[in-house]
Amino acid sequence: MHIILAKPRGFCAGVERAIQCVERSLELFGKPVYVLNQIVHNTHVVNSLQKKGAVFVRNIEDVPENSILLFSAHGVGPEQWEKAQKRHLKVIDATCPLVERVHRSAKKYAEQDYTIILIGDAGHDETIGTMGWAKGKVFLVQNIHDAQTIEIPENDYIAYITQTTLSIEDCKKIVDILHERFPHLQSPSSGNICYATTNRQKAVLSLAKKADIVIVVGDSESANSRRLADIARSVGKTAYLVLDATEIKTKWLKDVKTVLITSGASVPEEHVQGVLKFLSNWEPCSIEEICVASENVHFKIPPAIREKE
Repeated sequence: MHIILAKPRGFCAGVERAIQCVERSLELFGKPVYVLNQIVHNTHVVNSLQKKGAVFVRNIEDVPENSILLFSAHGVGPEQWEKAQKRHLKVIDATCPLVERVHRSAKKYAEQDYTIILIGDAGHDETIGTMGWAKGKVFLVQNIHDAQTIEIPENDYIAYITQTTLSIEDCKKIVDILHERFPHLQSPSSGNICYATTNRQKAVLSLAKKADIVIVVGDSESANSRRLADIARSVGKTAYLVLDATEIKTKWLKDVKTVLITSGASVPEEHVQGVLKFLSNWEPCSIEEICVASENVHFKIPPAIREKE
C-alpha cells in the first residue's frame, strides 16, 4: 500500500495558542482552571488537559466566583464577558485572533446599522459567539437553499461575514447567490475563512485524485475536519473521518492501493502517526509526504499569561 501524507495538516496557530493558554494558566495559577466549552474540538486534547487540571464547563454559572476562566479558541459573545465580570472571574481569552477579526467585523457592521448575513453552521461555538457581537442584526445562512430563500428587510446596508472553517467552494457559491440577490451587499475587507482551513482544503483537493480512499483524522465535532472529508467526497473519493486509529475498519482497506491521509486543525500529530502505524501493521506501506502549502504562522498568548521578555 502507498500512503500519501498531506502537508499542511494538524494544528493551526490558533489551536496551538489555545492549548498553550490552558497549559500556561495551569502553570501560573495552579489547578483547577476553568474552560468554557471545549478549548478546541478534539476529544484527545480535551482529555489531556483535563488530566492536567482543566475543568470544562458549558455555563459560566458553573464556575466558582473569583476563579480563572478561559474562553475557547472559538470565541464568545459579549454576554459571556458580562457574566464573567459579574462573577469576578479572571478571564484568559484564548479566542483565535482570526475569529476575533470576524467578531470585530460583526461589531463594526452592527454599530453602522448594517443588516448582517453570517454564513456558518447553526449551533457551532464560533457562530454563536459571532452572532452575539452582531447584536441581533444578523441572519444565519447555512447553505445554498438558505441563500436563495432568506428574506431580509429592504435595506441598502447589508454585509456578510463568515465562519472561519467553512468549505471555500461552498462558501463561494453561497456568496455568489447573495451578491446576485442583494446587489449592494458589502464583503469583508479580507476573506474570513482562515489560512489553515484554506491550506488543508487545497491539499485535499490537490491530492485526493491520486488516492483510492481518503482518511481524515479528526473529531466529528470539528467543523474543519468534517469539511475535509466532505471535500474528498465531492471529488468522487470514498472518505472516512476517524478520531484515531482505533476507528479504522480493515474492510475499508480491501483492494486499496493508495491512501491519502490528512488531519483537521485541532488534531495532535501523534494520532496521525497512530494511523500510519496501524496501516503499516496491516500490510507493508510506502509513505510519501507531499507539501501543498507552507505555513509559518504563530500567535502570541495573551499578555496576562505571557512570560516576561
